Amino acid sequence: MARDSSATKARLLDAAFSEFAAYGIAGARVDRIAEAAQANKRLIYVYYGNKEQLFDAVLQRALETGAESVPFDAEDLPGYAGAVFDHLVAQPALIRLMLWKQLERPGATDTESAAYRGKIAAVEAAQKAGHVDAAMDPADVLTLVIGLSQAWFGAVGGPAAGESGTGWEPERLAHHRTAVTEAVRRATAPPRGGA
Repeated sequence: MARDSSATKARLLDAAFSEFAAYGIAGARVDRIAEAAQANKRLIYVYYGNKEQLFDAVLQRALETGAESVPFDAEDLPGYAGAVFDHLVAQPALIRLMLWKQLERPGATDTESAAYRGKIAAVEAAQKAGHVDAAMDPADVLTLVIGLSQAWFGAVGGPAAGESGTGWEPERLAHHRTAVTEAVRRATAPPRGGA
């Protein structure tokens, strides 16, 4: 019976995502990843090379999943911000993974850079079409939209855990989401009268 390498790879990536989100690259243990994936530790090296390359594969998959789940629409930046917020609510470990990435491997990967360039170009086009305030640089607009979308999840000592410390109640979650989309709407709306 032939092994199903794609299923094994998927299990390894799932287990590695959880491990890296919890411990970062330096603290992650290959043996824990293999055990959680119910796979031979050697397969990590066969499929991915080393722990850093496994992290890169996990990050790449997370970015691809995010891009598929949350399509970018420069003409509806508040809607995009709300969708990013929803994606982070559904994937709470994702923000931790991204924070570890920034701490341990700062800077953008080639894939991230290409994605940002495409989004910046789309924002610039939306500005030229009058859908987005053109007073700010398109890269600044994108940075603010992403930052506002993630703000509730990265506020140190802030409200991210909710009042009970176990997360947000649905009504409070809806309130936070509305705050995000309204802040993005206000920050990016073209001035009235086209001035």
